[in-house]
Amino acid sequence: MTDIDASAPTSNDLTAALRDVLDGRWAATRNVVRDLINEESLVPRSGVSLDEYRALMLEQMAAMVPLGFPADGFRPEHGGSGDVGAAVTAIETLGYGDLSLMVKAGVQWGLFGGAVENLGTDRHHEKYVRGLIDLDVVGCFAMTETGHGSNVQALETTATYDAATGEFVIDSPSPSARKDYIGGAAEHAAYAAVFAQLITAGPGEEPTGRGVHCFVVPIRDTDGADLPGVTTSDCGYKGGLPGVDNGRIMFDGVRIPREDLLNRYADVAADGAYSSPIESDNRRFFTMLGTLIRGRVTVGAAAGAAGRLGLALAVSYALVRRQFSAPGQDSELVLMDYRAHQRRLLPLVARAYAFGLAQNEVVAELHELQTADPSDVDPDAIRKLEVKAAAIKAGHTELASRAISEAREACGGAGYLDENRLSRLRGDIDVFTTFEGDSLILRQLVAKQLLTAYADDVSDLDAVGWIRFVASTVKDIALEKTAARQVVQTLLDDSDEDPENSDLSHPGTQLRLLRNREDHLLRTAANRMRRAKDEDVDAQEVFTSTQDHLIKVGDAHIERIVLEIVVDVIGKVTDTQTRTLLKRVRDLFVYSLLEDDLGWFLMHRHVSVERAKAIRRGVNELCGTLRPHAAELVGAFGVPAVALDVPMIEHR
Repeated sequence: MTDIDASAPTSNDLTAALRDVLDGRWAATRNVVRDLINEESLVPRSGVSLDEYRALMLEQMAAMVPLGFPADGFRPEHGGSGDVGAAVTAIETLGYGDLSLMVKAGVQWGLFGGAVENLGTDRHHEKYVRGLIDLDVVGCFAMTETGHGSNVQALETTATYDAATGEFVIDSPSPSARKDYIGGAAEHAAYAAVFAQLITAGPGEEPTGRGVHCFVVPIRDTDGADLPGVTTSDCGYKGGLPGVDNGRIMFDGVRIPREDLLNRYADVAADGAYSSPIESDNRRFFTMLGTLIRGRVTVGAAAGAAGRLGLALAVSYALVRRQFSAPGQDSELVLMDYRAHQRRLLPLVARAYAFGLAQNEVVAELHELQTADPSDVDPDAIRKLEVKAAAIKAGHTELASRAISEAREACGGAGYLDENRLSRLRGDIDVFTTFEGDSLILRQLVAKQLLTAYADDVSDLDAVGWIRFVASTVKDIALEKTAARQVVQTLLDDSDEDPENSDLSHPGTQLRLLRNREDHLLRTAANRMRRAKDEDVDAQEVFTSTQDHLIKVGDAHIERIVLEIVVDVIGKVTDTQTRTLLKRVRDLFVYSLLEDDLGWFLMHRHVSVERAKAIRRGVNELCGTLRPHAAELVGAFGVPAVALDVPMIEHR
């Protein structure tokens, strides 16, 4: 673990080389946004009223339009430039600045715009896309309701077709049907992408519910007043994100043209007849949601940027703040020289590297799928990306929340001062673990997909049917043994099958430990569900009793796929010094994961007591090895200078 020249001075070249690896494919986009943050000082503000802050965010969004990033998210034939990866990366990089701006931009161009782009057809693209790119059409994404958030299929808002007038009638039938926490709904949005239960009847048919569909609904006039039948209200102050005008919407007999149903996957004819190329209601619903994956990817990415910002602030402070003198020395030691402080921050820096590289891969895969000809896209590839995006979003947002909280505490009283931004950053990031997919639910989603191996058989099953399907196939459940990446398979083949007897810094050993844990958890989760196959057993009770196990499966899968991506990326780095440093970062990532879960590894005899002790020692040794490179490691994040311009660092 001591193969890095710790005496070497901090190298700008090494920092730049590390940044090239972290920035990935859309490095140029990151640099343009970094420059924008510096030039416009796009950092969180203090002492600004809600109204002023919200107006400022809208102005700053308008300044982004000429840069081309809003257009990147839309196909050229619809009025955009068709670079989805650049669009996501641009909004991600705003996480180094003001998260209020990131969320406002994400709602407008990612969620509202994404709904129109991906759920609509030519008539919607012609009517709305150019305007929403240029902010002539400002919209919001009205999915979540007071009574239903994660369970989108049970939303209460209705859209009933009236064949006599050729209109849909949008209603909120109960107080719990109120659209809630909707970004943009309080003030700026003139339109809403409304998710509602479609009710229609063809000739000679009774009105029938067709499940949740999406509609473009005007909610304000040009003066900003609510349109007839629409009632909006303001969520007011929140725990953070003061520049985002979150609001609530109620509908009472709001009529919209039949053509404003976003009809890519289902349509209603003038006479009320319903049609869809996808026969299954469940499959249609999940296909619709799958097209909106960009929002989830963007939230995870931006959270990662915010987490890196928090760590850069804390590490920079730890390199200048002194506390207590060493024996025989006159000057006090900087905080980063203390092992406890290194342990507090450097493992999180290592995780930030790992998840940043994993996020880059998810963005690249999203780009390839959403810029390809739809007829060439493999549905299985879409489903796999959905699970991967859910996994990385859950892991990345939780990491960001933990990193920022730890960074705040590591800076003591200075970290609590508003002027040093960490306390505000902690408030702003807090909601990222719940919106665009609650982390607990996403981890369960990951586990459920692993347990059913993406089987088409379960597409139409409810929760009870799903768990009985798993119970009936329990003998076949196991983690796929063949690695999808050749470099990973080569490393596995090159390592001892018994990780206890292998060098723990060998990537093959690290991969085996995480793969073995995931495989064990998958098998035992399936075995616990076995009793649900009996008809006299309450399958819902079985599901509830194994919920904690499913979450653990999700965690194990997240950490395993992140490690595989990291190993793959490091294998492609050609510069020796950069590759060597990244290997030690990878080691600290793995050792700290193993240390956090030592109880499980010991309890299930995947490591011995002696190896557990070696893991704890290894974390200490790796922190010592990386300590001389702390400035380079966070410098490679490329946080804009204005975001690091805070008194606790500047005045030292």
